[in-house]
Amino acid sequence: MVLSEFLTEWNNSEDRILVHTSGSTGQPKPLLVEKRRMEASAKVTCSFLGLGSGDTALLCMPLDYIAGKMVVVRSIVCGMHLIEVEPSGNPLKSLDTAPSFAAMVPMQVFNSLNNAHDRKLLMQIKQLIIGGGAIDDDMAKILKEFPNAIWSTYGMTETLSHIALRRLSGNNASEWYTPFESINISIGTDGCLVIKAPDICESILKTNDRAEISTDGKKFRIIGRKDNVIDSGGIKIQIEEVEKKLRPYIHIPYIITKKTDKKFGEIVVMLIETSDSNINSIKKTCKQILPKYYMPKLFINVEHIPLTETGKPARLEAMKIAKRINK
Repeated sequence: MVLSEFLTEWNNSEDRILVHTSGSTGQPKPLLVEKRRMEASAKVTCSFLGLGSGDTALLCMPLDYIAGKMVVVRSIVCGMHLIEVEPSGNPLKSLDTAPSFAAMVPMQVFNSLNNAHDRKLLMQIKQLIIGGGAIDDDMAKILKEFPNAIWSTYGMTETLSHIALRRLSGNNASEWYTPFESINISIGTDGCLVIKAPDICESILKTNDRAEISTDGKKFRIIGRKDNVIDSGGIKIQIEEVEKKLRPYIHIPYIITKKTDKKFGEIVVMLIETSDSNINSIKKTCKQILPKYYMPKLFINVEHIPLTETGKPARLEAMKIAKRINK
């Protein structure tokens, strides 16, 4: 979808817009969302970030998904001037001046940090939000020193982009997300986050994200997805925790997944985008870094790590690849 198509759809007489989920844990699903709820979400974000008339917003993500659509809606609702660039891994390369506001995925931020021109502009963005994937420790350390406000977002298509932010830059950097004032959060009986956002979601949303709420009840942090738990020999292993421990030490593309096993029930599996000659080195690193029960019992070479169209790990596809290996 191009910008003119979205604007035509936004300005037509219909009160709903068709969007699709990212498909990170399964097939993308179509959803009809109300324009008034998208407007409400846009107003909350702009109010929280102090954005309004006179500011500029960078559109650098595809308009096929909610993240890109909401950048446009925020610019319309809050009176910002929209700057459109072709979605790519280097969204700042064609710009001479930094926008006031930008929304990016981690890969775009990573690439921008590794180019002198782009890095300079990145540091000048007044409010930068990052979503759609994990932010590794190395990137977090760099961004903590940036002068302006940088945020990690929590949300999904069903919440019309994010409902909470956590600060990555400055002295207030934290692993805890702060929900917007209109959002109520709780933990369900399965340990997963429950979201009540009447202005944005028509019904209460029960997520698959295992979470912890702070003692004052005002913030939360994500432990990992419920469906990303590996039950191996009676020990429950969170896939995201394994990846987090390895991230500072393994810099080639990889993904942790699982497959069924007669002895253990399920086992930890690692897909690696590399040649066979590197497998022993990867195994050695895993053995040095990981607790014994986190250690992958199967390593699989793949040509490419499976990703969704929005660049997230395609968890379901990774499990399918592991399932095909007879071991």
